This record gives sequence, structure tokens and C-alpha cells, in this order.
Amino acid sequence: MTEKIRLDTWLWYARFYKSRSLSSKAILSGKLRLNSNKIIKPASKVKINDVLTINHINVVRVIQVQSLGSRRGPASEAQKLYNDLSENIIDASKIKSVSERPKKETNKRPTKKDRRILDKIVTKTLE
Repeated sequence: MTEKIRLDTWLWYARFYKSRSLSSKAILSGKLRLNSNKIIKPASKVKINDVLTINHINVVRVIQVQSLGSRRGPASEAQKLYNDLSENIIDASKIKSVSERPKKETNKRPTKKDRRILDKIVTKTLE
């Protein structure tokens, strides 16, 4: 008989989510696939060599389960629970450097300095 563990617990052990309840919410929202099947139950069982597809913070990761684990340990121990298959998929030529990325537009309120500059411009144009 092969050993199995709850999916939400394993995701928590492997440190993909900070808490087991967060991993349950991610599963319930349909962000995970187990062996290419959409999973919506946190109590779904995972076993060694299963492949998980995780849509986590707009990054899709493909993970193969290497070990089930028995506790939530340090990050070095958690990384031994899985093999990240998505690292092999990433094409380095498609990755944009930080300078090539579009800048975010921020709708900030003007600072006091900005208001003073605007006041000077307005008063000069009115004179």
C-alpha cells in the first residue's frame, strides 16, 4: 500500500503557503491541479511521484512530489519534499530584465513640495 497525505497539509509542509488554511483556500479556489486534474477538495490525497501544477501569485509552478514529510520543518528540509519541474521549462530569452519591464503607474497624491511648485506655476500664469 502506498502512503498518502492530505494535499493541504503537504503544501504547508513544503512551504508553498504560510498556513494550512491558506493552502486549503488556494485548493478551494481551483488554483491547483494534481496529475492534470483540477482539485477542489483540500482533503485530496497526494503520494510520491504525483505532479502538482500550482498557480501561485501569477506564477505557474510544476512540482513533482519526492517525499511526503512528517512535519513543517526549515526551508532546507521543505525543499527536499519536491522537485521543481518548472525550472526546466523557463526560457531565459523570454525573461525581461528589470529595466525593460513597464513601470507601474502610481496615482499618488501630490506632496507638499509638489503643491508649492504647482502654486508657483499657477500664480505666475495668473499674473
